[in-house]
Amino acid sequence: MIPRPDAEIKTNKAVHFALATASLHTFIKHLEELKVEYSDWLDTPDKDYIRKDGIVQIYFQDPNGYWIEINNDI
Repeated sequence: MIPRPDAEIKTNKAVHFALATASLHTFIKHLEELKVEYSDWLDTPDKDYIRKDGIVQIYFQDPNGYWIEINNDI
């Protein structure tokens, strides 16, 4: 990665990095302890989203504004 401190980053939630965890609840608790804001796909704050296939997911942004998805990958 090449740092570009003056670059304007335009974020689109559809373009994101996704990871799965065995304990989504524990991960959410950790985000809350760190005061990291998260939301569901529809941008509802502090809410998870359950897809039609049953996977629960949340989204948050890294310090540079890039979107990260965490899901339970059941």
